[in-house]
Amino acid sequence: MSVPSPGYSITVRVEAPAASGTTGGLAGAIGAAGGALTALDVVESHHDRMVVDLTIDAVDVAHADTITTAIGGLTGIEVRKVSDRTFLMHLGGKIEVRSKVSLRNRDDLSRAYTPGVARICQAIAANPADARRLTIKRNTVAVVTDGSAVLGLGNIGPAAALPVMEGKAALFKRFANVDAWPVCLDTQDTEKIIDIVCALAPVYGGINLEDIAAPRCFEIEARLRKLLDIPVFHDDQHGTAIVVLAALRNALRVVEKEITDVRIVVSGVGAAGTAIIRLLHTLGAHDIVAAGRSGVLHRGQHYADPNRQWIAATTNPRGTTGSLKDALVGADVFIGVSAPRLLDETDVAKMADRAIVFALSNPDPEVDPAAAGEHAAVVATGRSDYPNQINNVLAFPGFFRGLLDAGAHDITDTMLIAAANAIADVVSPDELNPTFIVPSVFDPTVAPAVAAAVRPVAT
Repeated sequence: MSVPSPGYSITVRVEAPAASGTTGGLAGAIGAAGGALTALDVVESHHDRMVVDLTIDAVDVAHADTITTAIGGLTGIEVRKVSDRTFLMHLGGKIEVRSKVSLRNRDDLSRAYTPGVARICQAIAANPADARRLTIKRNTVAVVTDGSAVLGLGNIGPAAALPVMEGKAALFKRFANVDAWPVCLDTQDTEKIIDIVCALAPVYGGINLEDIAAPRCFEIEARLRKLLDIPVFHDDQHGTAIVVLAALRNALRVVEKEITDVRIVVSGVGAAGTAIIRLLHTLGAHDIVAAGRSGVLHRGQHYADPNRQWIAATTNPRGTTGSLKDALVGADVFIGVSAPRLLDETDVAKMADRAIVFALSNPDPEVDPAAAGEHAAVVATGRSDYPNQINNVLAFPGFFRGLLDAGAHDITDTMLIAAANAIADVVSPDELNPTFIVPSVFDPTVAPAVAAAVRPVAT
């Protein structure tokens, strides 16, 4: 299932004979080793020797080493240097601060800073609401994490989480012109996190919680929403739920089924799974079965986590018990936000006709997408190298753009649903098909559409 990816791209600089068959031999060795050669650049050329940069996508780090060894094993080839292109992109970080005003002379300085800035401070002191109008607060979001649940890497801490938060900030700016900043907290104490976020909130127009482990993330978000007068959004929960809903709406159109009629199985009852279930339930999906590591959640079991207890009490009307595989028999929809390789082709084959499979575990899905496609009518993943990528970047930039433009103070289900409908509607009826149920993350119309949908319903 694994294929070469730009996430494991390397550039190998080699010295080689200046002969007609050299580049062909290099390309052949890379292909034989399973690599994808994406660029070949001659850096130096001499009568008998040349220096070539080979840019190659690999499957993982070990595969990149295998490819490099294969290149170095060719007769007359010397590997000079190997560069990991992902590490190169991250050198020095991915974001920076730039001034929006010119500071060319003393006049500029006296208005931007002292003494003129004192008048702005006094205006805000007299009317704190003016901070949204006269400072970065009107367009700035804090991306807050404690590093306890980063991607699929787990509890790696705040410093190791920073590259992800930088990337999030870069996406905010790229897709919605929102200024976002990483706030990586060196504590995993719920009370301290809440206190710190409350203390720094005056600078920001919104809070984006990110990669905080369940169940603490639920309490942190709920209490911050009560305490702050700016919107608090947990992207792992609500960003995922928005995009899943958008994709499901269009997938159901493809298979000609209604959300109120289908049987939905959700694998994973952490932050994302819980938010997805709640939003689908709000929209009338009543036949939902949720499965965690210990199997299907049902009314006959007591759960210490109140969110799991709510799922058990609210969903699974048939009283299904057993494993995820048991629950999947006859299901119309599978939504996986859990772990890789939980299912195989035979499990998908036991689903209902014209089934929908969203295998969103990243980087390795719950089931091989190609195998799932042998039986399901629509297959989606979280990966960029398969059709129908369900990616939160479709939601959060435009969502916050709408919140900031409206000066919103809170977030409601109405806003989440409006955002999901806007994403779904970007795909026109003429474009809709089993391999195109959500727009590209680079579609420039997505974020403005989401912002426009959220703005009028923001509170």
